[in-house]
Amino acid sequence: MDNKKLKIFSFFSGSGFLDLGFEKAGYEIEIVNEFQPMFMKAYQYSRSKMGIPQPEHGYFNIDVNDFLGNRREELQGYIDSSKADGSLIGFIGGPPCPDFSIAGKQAGKEGENGRLSLSYIKLILAMKPDFFLFENVKGLWRTKRHREFYDELKRMLSDAGYEITDRLTNALEYGAPQDRDRILMFGIHKDTVEKCFSGKKKIEDFPWDKYQKYELETIKDLPWPGQEEYEEGSVRECPDGIIEELTVEYWFRKNDVENHPNANDFFKPKAGLVKMKVIKEGDDSKKSYKRLHRWRYSPTVAYGNNEVHLHPYKTRRLSAAEAMSLQTLPKEFCLPEDMSLTDKFKTIGNGVPFILANGIAKTIRDFLSE
Repeated sequence: MDNKKLKIFSFFSGSGFLDLGFEKAGYEIEIVNEFQPMFMKAYQYSRSKMGIPQPEHGYFNIDVNDFLGNRREELQGYIDSSKADGSLIGFIGGPPCPDFSIAGKQAGKEGENGRLSLSYIKLILAMKPDFFLFENVKGLWRTKRHREFYDELKRMLSDAGYEITDRLTNALEYGAPQDRDRILMFGIHKDTVEKCFSGKKKIEDFPWDKYQKYELETIKDLPWPGQEEYEEGSVRECPDGIIEELTVEYWFRKNDVENHPNANDFFKPKAGLVKMKVIKEGDDSKKSYKRLHRWRYSPTVAYGNNEVHLHPYKTRRLSAAEAMSLQTLPKEFCLPEDMSLTDKFKTIGNGVPFILANGIAKTIRDFLSE
């Protein structure tokens, strides 16, 4: 590939967890598109704190459909400019997914958020990036009527000349301490394969498991601790036979969550304190009021639909710092002080675990380089 640069156009960026995985893998971010103003502000704030350069062509706090309408020529100009030095251009994005989520309203492709998946695919078809990544919830893969829509999107991409590979991936496989399934679809245009790789690059050779650290079945078969009586401030040693890196407590310590700028950002209940004290450590069986076990991995880090995740050994909900640690973000990643708690937890729950994002970014990089 003659060491071509890899440049990214990011859509539905949120606060940039997916983007950060690509940035840390050596990609250059060209534009950032996010509709929610506070998420965009958090994206910019986190990068300023981490000393990461701003995107080449700026931030776009607009509806993605604007790029298919009155700002189409503008976007094309940015792509042409980014390509001028021979770089390969990639689109990455995870359209909002509540309409496909098993825990959501199941509105599917007709829902307000569901339609954005089609918008993203249409944008890929219109702008023809060299490669793309599409990320979404497992409901789009496993629910029959949503799967039909997903297969329709794949056909559209294939008919437009993209070679595609996809995988249902769990964050645990990459070393993140949460049981979180996501669809990942990678595509590369046939013209790019011919131009840059003389037609020799085969999508079947895409090495999905190259940066995968663990097998999911192996993880699930380990002797993880069960439920234990809740004791505020208790100390429990890490048991033998488990993978410490996949535990809540490991990441709390790794990210020094008690001294993080967002350490005190947690909801303080007006009621429910008594209820918190009777839920056992590790009882995550209910939809809400799940108490994490310090020496186990977390359920999916999600805070919509009144989900409440409790600290393993403190009588309170998780802090934003603790939630971000479970998303495996670098400890220097932080959110603005003036961001509401609701927005903080929403953007954290919506994000792609950093370790997973970085692993996939490196997998794509190596596939395009080797």
